[in-house]
Amino acid sequence: MYVHLQGGWDMGYYTGQVVYHAEFGTGRVVNVEDARLVVNFIKGGAKFFPNAQAEAELMLEPPPKAEEEAMDKEDIVEAVRQALKEEGAAGFAPPIAEKWDGGELLMKPGRAGLQEKSVPIDAFFHKIVMVRNQLRLLEQNINASKTLTDAEKVDMQQYITRSYGSLTTFNVLFAEKADWFVGSKKEED
Repeated sequence: MYVHLQGGWDMGYYTGQVVYHAEFGTGRVVNVEDARLVVNFIKGGAKFFPNAQAEAELMLEPPPKAEEEAMDKEDIVEAVRQALKEEGAAGFAPPIAEKWDGGELLMKPGRAGLQEKSVPIDAFFHKIVMVRNQLRLLEQNINASKTLTDAEKVDMQQYITRSYGSLTTFNVLFAEKADWFVGSKKEED
C-alpha cells in the first residue's frame, strides 16, 4: 500500500535503507523519486524500480537461505573431522583400509609347542594410530620448547623422523595414503 505525499508516493523506503532482491542480492536505496525507487546493488549496480515493481521485488529482510546452502548435522560433523585431520589433532582416528576391517593379526612363536597369539587388527591399528598421535604431540612439544636450542630441536626431530620411518611397514593398514607414516626421504640429484 502506498501513501500519497506531496509530489510523490511513500513506499515505506528511505534513502540509505538496505534492501534485498532475489537476483541482485543486497543493495542500498540511493534515491526515492516520485514514481520510482533507485537502488545501488553490490552485484548489479544501480537499478530503477517503479512503485509496483519495488513492492513486489524488494525485501526489507534478507531472504531465507536456500536448502542447498544450509548445513545439516552430517555436514557439520564432516567439516569438523576434516579440520581436526588437517590440523593433526591427537585423537583423530583415520579409517582402516577396508580389506583389514574385522581381520585379525596372528602371531606365531618361532618354537614349536608354544601358544599363538591372536589380536583383532582393529585393536592393533588403534594402537599404531595412538603411537603416531603421541609422536606428533612429542614433535609439537619439542618445537614449542623455549629451553631447547635449535640444534637440540633438530637432533630430537631426527629421532622422531626415524621412528616414523620404522612405522612405514604399517602404512598398509591405512585406508588413505594421506594418513601414512613418512620417514626421511633421500634427496634427489
